[in-house]
Amino acid sequence: MTGWLEQEPLLRLIPFVGIFVLMALWEIMAPRRPLKVAKPYRWVNNLGIIALNSLLLRLIFPGAAVGVALFVETQGWGLFQLAPLSEWAPWLKLIIGVLALDFVIWVQHVLFHAVPALWRLHRLHHADQDFDVTTGLRFHPLEILLSMVIKAGVILMLGVPVAAVLLFEILLNATSMFNHGNVRIPARLDRWLRWLVVTPDMHRVHHSWYPEETNSNFGFNLPWWDRLLGTYRAQPHDGHLDMTIGINQFRERRDLRLDRLLIQPFVAPVRNYPLPAQSEDGFPNE
Repeated sequence: MTGWLEQEPLLRLIPFVGIFVLMALWEIMAPRRPLKVAKPYRWVNNLGIIALNSLLLRLIFPGAAVGVALFVETQGWGLFQLAPLSEWAPWLKLIIGVLALDFVIWVQHVLFHAVPALWRLHRLHHADQDFDVTTGLRFHPLEILLSMVIKAGVILMLGVPVAAVLLFEILLNATSMFNHGNVRIPARLDRWLRWLVVTPDMHRVHHSWYPEETNSNFGFNLPWWDRLLGTYRAQPHDGHLDMTIGINQFRERRDLRLDRLLIQPFVAPVRNYPLPAQSEDGFPNE
């Protein structure tokens, strides 16, 4: 049992670093859009908050989600531990566990857009004025901790297998870096690919400053929930090259600084982005 906990950091770190480097190189070789803000300035601050989040998670949740899953398994808790679910084949429990966690993250994402107090935390992710691999990892520390609590509760209730939790955590990090990538994918390939995974062009719509586009395409990993539940939007109103990334409250260069990011939930009103916000006449609300 302890072997999972001992190997978990390495099993997550290797694909994380590999995919981050690949996406960063892809962004240099085939960028989808020109950046509005110099990459070194944004990256220093975005990577700073990513490092802080990683440190806090390890201090507060040393075993992370895998540790919770191990504890739940040893206690025999959760729906997966009850007959007849406990008798299912391991591969079936693995698939269902990953799907269940992905749907929960989708619901959580919608809630962070719907509840004004939660939007205060989540808007840091949307306030980035460009869209690249670091955006996919840029979240306020309080959101990261709250997300872990929600995830732990779901694992506790369902008894999701350890392997499914570890696989989901790896996939979530990988796909978040991929679908936030400032990378160019041929349109024909993108049309097919977005049936299987959230693509950068699909998720970029979610980072538009139009409220009705911000409140669409909530998926990080799988694209099916948005299609099934009516929140899918194929393309941005202004097109991918001309669309404005971010939200209309934080447009100054100084708003991208690490210190400003950390205090962002506690400053400025919530305004009009929480669901079911819509802009008037096709223009962003002011």
